[in-house]
Amino acid sequence: MKSQISVKPYTRLEKRHEQLKSVEDVAPVYLKKVTRIEGLLFLYFIALLVQALLEREIRLAMGREKIDILPLYPEERECRAPSTERILRLFETLQRHRLRQGQNLIQIFHPTLNELQRQILQLIKLPAETFTAST
Repeated sequence: MKSQISVKPYTRLEKRHEQLKSVEDVAPVYLKKVTRIEGLLFLYFIALLVQALLEREIRLAMGREKIDILPLYPEERECRAPSTERILRLFETLQRHRLRQGQNLIQIFHPTLNELQRQILQLIKLPAETFTAST
């Protein structure tokens, strides 16, 4: 009988630490006061926490909706476990433009969401109007 390999908790911690150095691109910084170092590290901790929560939420929603894959990789290749980086990259091209003549606002051009973007927003229970409504 084969033994089942389990993921150890420190493996996940190491993955988050790797994200801190690669995705977040944390680099050495010279800060004179300990309080500033603590503040900066706290902000990075919050960023990693938000990433973990986003990944957890979307993966749980995929399970609830019985969705095995999402086409998040280039060329719409399959992704079974979406990462925060992949999810955010899907939305990085969205832009809102304001046409002005002098001080007068003439028109607002809202971003248009594609089907996959709408599906992701639905999975994380975020209204599409967050991106498309006037601000």
